Parts: sequence; structure tokens; C-alpha cells
Amino acid sequence: MKSRLHLLLFAAILGFSAQGSFADEDKYNVLFIISDDLTYTALSCYGNTVIQTPNIDRIANRGVRFTKAFCQGTYCGPSRASFMSGYYPHATGALGYANPRPQMGDRPTWSQYFKDRGYYTARVSKIFHMGVPGGIEEGGHGADDELSWTERFNSPGPEWDAPGGGETLESNPDGKKPAVGGNTFVVVEADGDDLVHSDGKTAAKAVELIRQKRDQPFWLGVGFVRPHVPFVAPRSYYPPFKPYANMVLPEKVPGNWDDIPKAGINYKTSENMQMDIRRQKKAVGGYYASVAFMDAQVGKVLDALDEEGLTEKTIIIFTSDHGYHLGEHDFWAKVSLRDESAGVPLIISVPGKAPAVSDSLVELLDLYPTLAELCDLGVPTNIQGKSIAKLLDEPAHEVRDTAFSVAPMRKGFLLREERYAYIQYGEDGANGTELFDTHTDPNQYTNLVNDPAHATTVNRFKTKLATKLRNVRDNDLQLSAK
Repeated sequence: MKSRLHLLLFAAILGFSAQGSFADEDKYNVLFIISDDLTYTALSCYGNTVIQTPNIDRIANRGVRFTKAFCQGTYCGPSRASFMSGYYPHATGALGYANPRPQMGDRPTWSQYFKDRGYYTARVSKIFHMGVPGGIEEGGHGADDELSWTERFNSPGPEWDAPGGGETLESNPDGKKPAVGGNTFVVVEADGDDLVHSDGKTAAKAVELIRQKRDQPFWLGVGFVRPHVPFVAPRSYYPPFKPYANMVLPEKVPGNWDDIPKAGINYKTSENMQMDIRRQKKAVGGYYASVAFMDAQVGKVLDALDEEGLTEKTIIIFTSDHGYHLGEHDFWAKVSLRDESAGVPLIISVPGKAPAVSDSLVELLDLYPTLAELCDLGVPTNIQGKSIAKLLDEPAHEVRDTAFSVAPMRKGFLLREERYAYIQYGEDGANGTELFDTHTDPNQYTNLVNDPAHATTVNRFKTKLATKLRNVRDNDLQLSAK
């Protein structure tokens, strides 16, 4: 005890902060790695046998991999604002793509909470919403929240305009359209190496920050933009997925849309994108190449952590902002509230804790309180996530019996229980409802909402959703009144 006091006195004489190396020597670092538009079905640690993702698998091999993790918004803006703020989208009103700070007021974001307690906090590239490809081409901050960071860095890249062989797959049936930007399915087998592209630059900057010596623990957010369209990666990542004709598409079930409401048909389908089978298969191959490229960048960040001797001092989280359809139900991209879109990969690795798989329902909203607890900072009052720290020791433990997700642009709501998935369009259900029994129908092909045998279940969910929305909003009103 006396030697400790001597060290602190010596530090004070030299002008070191009490929150510097002595006070913080036992604090965990936090490395938060997030991919953009990544479905869990595209990772080998989640069972994909076509693509190998050895670096994400490295995290899974030493962490807890969650099989039923769900985002709170099925497109970028609401999802990212939600898990960074600690509130559901309908609590803050952050339902779009703008900077969420006006809706959050003075409530600290996840990284800001750590910054206020002595952490160096930095983001590299996309953590809050940032337009892809436009925002990446421009290299700006997007809808970022400046108060959340000690420092922030962007990673501009050429995106769909990268030199190489490109093809527009969407709305290009005669093949005459050049590779074009925007939220469009384009595959580019790019010339040059990893550092030509945004994610290569992001990995390099993250490595640089990890190697820097500082007296504070860090909260480092590393935002990779792949596999978000355009599907752009260096040529070297494509051979495992060629010829594209070898890609296998999900089963196509005749009449698959007949029993679901119009609002339940996704905004991108094989039909309205005018993608024939050849283009659909190339889209899957391009997506996988983008994932492989992103995985390689994850590896560079993990290697730096190992080389600096920080792995055993750092909690590592890997996830995505939402999932992604790759032809299931002839749907593509995000926004849908089916499992492929609302579900996300989530892996949490904590030094000293055994690797495991958890089938318990969790939400991205739970990351903020969980990491605050694990880092011994105290869990902020009133935020709407729940700490899932106990699941890292007891994977079968249940923190919540339902996951909640929304698709604001179609006024859609998902209540996902262990067995049932209930989807409602409109707060009164006027635009339709869906109910799927994922035990008997794991791919969600048969809508049971009009089945008399499930009437009680449907009514239970309608009541449950109304209560959930009321509680979400009431919590926000109480905070606003303070």
C-alpha cells in the first residue's frame, strides 16, 4: 500500500494524471469492430462452408458467439444511433440517417461514457451513419457525433470507381449500363492492393493507434464498410468464388409471397432489380469476396493487438449493424424484418473467459451496459439495454425473452422470441402482420397469422407489441422531464 502511495506521489510530482497508467493499469481496453451490411450466414464460424473467415473465427474461438443476436433497426442510421446511444430508435426518434445528437440531448453515448471516465476514445471510419459509397468517396464525417470521441479518422476510397473489372448487376438486363455508384449492386474486381480501398486504410490506421503508447486505456471503434454495396475488393480475393456459376442460391419456393402482406415484400427483390440467375450468383460471389477482404483487414488489427501484448488486456467485440439478404425469399439487401436482415453476428471475447456459444436472445442495445459493467465503470441509469455480462460465464442464462427490432421506413416492428417471430406493419397492424414458427419453419416460409390455431398467439403478440412501444416511449419521456 505504501509503495502504491509513493508511486502516485511520484506521478503527481512529474505531472502525470491520476487517470493515467497507475490508476488505469488494470482497466480493460475495448476494441469494437463492426462490419457494414454483414449477414451472419456469410461467416465460417456461423457454419458457412463456401467462404472462410479465419480472422473473425479467431475472435469466435476465444469468445462467446451469439446465435440469436438482433439489431434494433434494419438499416444503418437507426441501428447505429441505437447501440451507440443505449436507446431504442423510437425512444430518441433517431429513425433516419442524420446525426442523432439532437435527439439524444446531453445523454452520453457509449464511447462518450468511456471518454468521460478516463478512456482514450477513437473511431476509424464508420461507427455512426456514414453514406456508402458517397460518404466514403468524399472522406467526410457523415452523421458522426463529435462529442463521442477523443479523436476521429476517416478512410476515403474509390468505391465503385476503383480501377478494375466492374459490372452493374441491378437494373441492367441488357448489360449496357457501366459500373455506377449509389446503393446499387455492382461487383468490382479491383486492381491494386488492400490500401487502395477504405477498409485497407481503416485497418492501417487502427494498427497505428493500437501501437501508440498512451497512459489511458482505449475504446477503439473500427468501422469496416464492406460488404456494403458496391461489392469492391482486390482481385486476389475473388478466385475462391469463381466461376460465379458455381455459387448456390437459396431455395426458391413458388408462391413464397402469397401469404405475406405487401409491406412484407422487401424493397429489393430479384424481380424489381431485374437480376437473372447469372447476376444473382455473381452478386453472392461478389459479396463473399468483399467479406473475405474485410476479414483479412480484421486479421491485421488482431495481429497488432497480439504483437503489442494487448490481447490479454482487451475486450474484443465483432458485429454488424444489421443483417443482409442474399436471395432468401428472392429478397436482397437489408430493411426486411426476417431473421436474415434483423439478425446479426455478435462475438464478444473477454480475457480469461472461456469460449462458448450462446443461443440466448440478445440485442445490440445490450453492448453499452455490458461493456460498462465489464470495465467496472458502473452501468448508466435509464439506458434501455440490459447487461449480458452474465452470459459470458453462463451462456444458457437468459437476460431477455424477446428481441425488438424496427424498420422505420415501412413502419415495421419485429418481436422475436425463441420460437416465434412476429412482424407487424403499422402500430395498429393496418398494413399487415406475419407470424412464423421458427421451430417448424426455420426459414420463415409459412405465415401463420390467419391460422385459427394460432389466433391466441397473434393476439398475445399484438398486446405485447403495444406494451413494448409504450414502455420504450414512456422511458424517454421520463428522461426528458428531468
